Amino acid sequence: MAIDQAMATSFKAEILDEVHDLVADTLKIALFTSSASLDASTTAYSTSNEVANGNGYATGGVTLANKAVSTSGTTAYFDADDPTWTSASFTARGALIYNSSASDKAIAVLNFGGDFTVSSGTFRIVFPAAGANAIITIA
Repeated sequence: MAIDQAMATSFKAEILDEVHDLVADTLKIALFTSSASLDASTTAYSTSNEVANGNGYATGGVTLANKAVSTSGTTAYFDADDPTWTSASFTARGALIYNSSASDKAIAVLNFGGDFTVSSGTFRIVFPAAGANAIITIA
């Protein structure tokens, strides 16, 4: 199994077909174990190999808050508050951002580069400030 960081190929076409409104729609981010198979061909959220429900994690993940779309020069950016799980005890290898307002369609797959474990603490994905070389970090 593998998690390959990518924007979902289906999402690219769906943007052109006006399926997604990244600001108005409910976007969520779900966490997955190293047993998950997620990549550019992922088309929708599934519970297969998602982090187990409980211990500070709820199936389906969390809703992204304060979403915004902006541009800088010829680059467009999406941003939201950093998703956070508190009082958490689990291990995650990657995540899927998906649109729960549009039949749980996949938007992007995040690969954390390894397993990240939290024990009775806070698990946070840090979205970067807009920039051509921005990266997402796990804290």
